[in-house]
Amino acid sequence: MKKFICFLILVCAFIAVQAQSPKYEVRAVWLTTIGGIDWPHSYQSEAQKRELTQILDQLQKAGINTVLVQTRVRGTTIYPSAIEPWDGCITGTPGRKASYDPLQLCIDECHKRGMECHAWVVTIPVGKWNKLGCKQLRQKFPKLIKKIGDDGYMDPEQGQTGDYIASICKEIVTNYDVDGIHLDYIRYPETWKIKVSRPQGREYITSIVRKINKAVKTEKPWVKLTCSPIGKYDDLRRYRAGGWNARTTVCQDAQAWLRDGLMDGLFPMMYFQGNNFFPFAIDWQEQSAGRPVVPGLGIYFLDPREGKWTLDQVVRQMNVSRQLGMGHCFFRSKFFTDNVKGIYDFTVRFNQTPALVPPMTWTGQPAPTEPSQLALHHNTLSWQASTDKSDAPHIYYNIYASEDFPVDITKAENLVAARITKTSLLVPNNGKNYAVTAMNRYGIESTPAQLLLNVGKRYAAPTISKTDGRPIDLPEKGTILDAEFVIVETLDGRQVALRPYSAFLSVDGLPNGIYQLRSLGKKGRNHRIGFFSIKR
Repeated sequence: MKKFICFLILVCAFIAVQAQSPKYEVRAVWLTTIGGIDWPHSYQSEAQKRELTQILDQLQKAGINTVLVQTRVRGTTIYPSAIEPWDGCITGTPGRKASYDPLQLCIDECHKRGMECHAWVVTIPVGKWNKLGCKQLRQKFPKLIKKIGDDGYMDPEQGQTGDYIASICKEIVTNYDVDGIHLDYIRYPETWKIKVSRPQGREYITSIVRKINKAVKTEKPWVKLTCSPIGKYDDLRRYRAGGWNARTTVCQDAQAWLRDGLMDGLFPMMYFQGNNFFPFAIDWQEQSAGRPVVPGLGIYFLDPREGKWTLDQVVRQMNVSRQLGMGHCFFRSKFFTDNVKGIYDFTVRFNQTPALVPPMTWTGQPAPTEPSQLALHHNTLSWQASTDKSDAPHIYYNIYASEDFPVDITKAENLVAARITKTSLLVPNNGKNYAVTAMNRYGIESTPAQLLLNVGKRYAAPTISKTDGRPIDLPEKGTILDAEFVIVETLDGRQVALRPYSAFLSVDGLPNGIYQLRSLGKKGRNHRIGFFSIKR
């Protein structure tokens, strides 16, 4: 009850007041390719390429950092697969080869814009019974595909289903530099007459997830595995799910997948309003096991042909989701980029600063080394490359700027560019100082390289003492400075040593780098007293 009251207070507080933009937040869209309803709207390759880049430009300007592109459609693909035929959305004819690789293009263009690209894989449904995708699967596996109405579905109760879908995911991960595999419809179809017990049904679906996880993580452990479960996990104590939920109705044990490490995140399809949204969002967040759960928002209901939602209803959901630390994912891309009822314009204002996708801290991977030789020449900020200590092969760079020095990399407003792949960037020399961090494929950042350029009128240039490993002098305490200890911190504020205050400070055990010093007094007060660098 107490949590619910706090939640109501939170909702009321943020109906009119916009939540502050955080440093870490998933901001995503589903980019649908089936029937070309989001993309592409032409069968000419050059027109498709232009349209995709225009869409991604719009998404980037709105602060979107994750694109879920529909890759396996209905037993068909938008890339040259050795397992399944081409989908007809690319050439107009199912099975006809395209003149380029749409998935590769989407990955490349997303990465150019600092966005993650996840391959969205539709799992159990394989399309109309006599269409190419379903027909070829029936020919390969006569007993694997079940007919319900006019459509075919892979049988989740047969072990071969998990093996087959895992082979599709492995093919994608092996051949492409995707940031994630996003599973859709990883559940029993709602029209399936489930004859086994619900625990047994959940085990069948979980077995499929387990096989996909192994196929993906064995190949590239940094690739995120996520899915889009039904928007309500199960009945809550005070709110019922109306008979339509993930765990009981369709045997989709998504919260357990997070707890057991089978999923790196979830995008529940929360296309609801009011008490059908907010209490269930809290439930997802509380059961997230420290991994991102990103509400899927049904912005298609803003279209009068789809529903009667107002922009205020979506705004409220976005604000509360941000306060819960959950981010947002829009269904679908076209409703967003078409700015239906002003949703695009609002999001541009809502996402005032860039945001990083939350790091995969649960992997226990080490941070990369700090970039070196940070310098600014003729508006080009440059640095020497970092090295990665983890098993991921790529390094990205995040750029921060502030009038303060050292630049505080924990503040979202200081982040000016994310996931840069080069070791230089054009920046304005506008009276700000810069910091650059290296980031590995797990999203884990290094300590920052700092560059003092302009101290401005409000800030005095700090004196940086230098040492080759010998003790450094500390200022005399005199009669004013209340200091019993000295705190040694990295420039991003991480404490690395606490030592008694004396005339000299030993730097034994500290690696080379730049540090700041703070005094610590009897009453817990601390003051910055200087900087020093170690270069042995």
